[in-house]
Amino acid sequence: MSDLVLAFLCVLLGLAVGVGITWGVLRTRQAAASDEFDRGGLRPGAEDVIHALKSMTIVLNPSDLVLVASTSVQALGLVRGQHVAHEELRYLVREVRRDRVVREVELELRRGPMGQGRLTLAVRVAALPGDMVLMLIEDRTHARRVEETRRDFVVNVSHELKTPVGGLALLAEAVEGARDDPEAVRRFASRMHIEADRLGRLVQEIVELSRLQVADTLHAPSLVDVNACITDAIDYVGVVASDRGIDVVPALAEGSPQVYGDAELLTTAVRNLVSNAVNYSEPRTRVSVTAHHSDEVVEIKVSDQGLGIPAAEQERIFERFYRVDAARSRATGGTGLGLAIVKHVCLNHGGEVSVWSEEGLGSTFTMRLPLAVPDDADLASIDPPLSNTPRKDMS
Repeated sequence: MSDLVLAFLCVLLGLAVGVGITWGVLRTRQAAASDEFDRGGLRPGAEDVIHALKSMTIVLNPSDLVLVASTSVQALGLVRGQHVAHEELRYLVREVRRDRVVREVELELRRGPMGQGRLTLAVRVAALPGDMVLMLIEDRTHARRVEETRRDFVVNVSHELKTPVGGLALLAEAVEGARDDPEAVRRFASRMHIEADRLGRLVQEIVELSRLQVADTLHAPSLVDVNACITDAIDYVGVVASDRGIDVVPALAEGSPQVYGDAELLTTAVRNLVSNAVNYSEPRTRVSVTAHHSDEVVEIKVSDQGLGIPAAEQERIFERFYRVDAARSRATGGTGLGLAIVKHVCLNHGGEVSVWSEEGLGSTFTMRLPLAVPDDADLASIDPPLSNTPRKDMS
């Protein structure tokens, strides 16, 4: 009887050892496969095909780390380091992994980690072999902006062009009536030149603002040196500042921080802030332009020692054609569009602009933009989800 029990125990021990060895082999193979995908488990040539696609592309490995991402995806802030940056997109990935059913939706997402900018995206998510996931993304923000701008453009332009056009018509009549008075003709002609210049600036800024509202300014984004934009902007207003006896003092950021975007537009935004600071400051005062950056954000501050902005006006100063001091704005050639342009430049770059001001002490305008994150960065925190993000099924 004891021999029979001993034999039975030996058989059980043998089965246990065999199961253990088999399980170990399977786990080793699974770990090796996982490591292969973590290192980038795409077949040869697959990455070239993905980059050739018209849609923006993201490929995720079984650990939800980004294997491949289009440059425009990173520039739009959809990918930060090795992670998908929006909970809405991560939710779609989880659902596709669960049932391997293709999802196709339209999402409205935050343009960046700050500000009120929004993106309208058509997203298609599908499972790939090896428990990988493919995301194809089409940016439909442009179409939405075209429709919104078309509604506002005619009303705004017709209203704002009435003043300079009417002024030119009156001056032309005055010139005609004073044709026998050379001195009066010269005086009226000088006024006509001023009104024509103001009209030209107004048309140019209307076109520029419309382009910002309608076009996708980051269609071909590049890395932009923030310090270089600040230097160019200060150089542009240097002559006017010197004539008014105003010192423009820069304090550039250490390490030459970069952002994804359009260098010309960012320079224009900083230039508008510096120009406003100079135009609304008293002679023999100082305007400071400072820049610094943290792990994820670049800040540009423009401070003046001017008259300040009344608290009741501060919420409206970024509206199109809004002027706090209309008389002074006309004297300096302002169109009321400079700060609106700054606002839209920041929104289109995934950032924001804000103001602090107190009457009698001056004003400080702050632009905050997402810092360009290296491809190999591994961020600990990702943008929180939006609880009220609309989602529309396109299937």
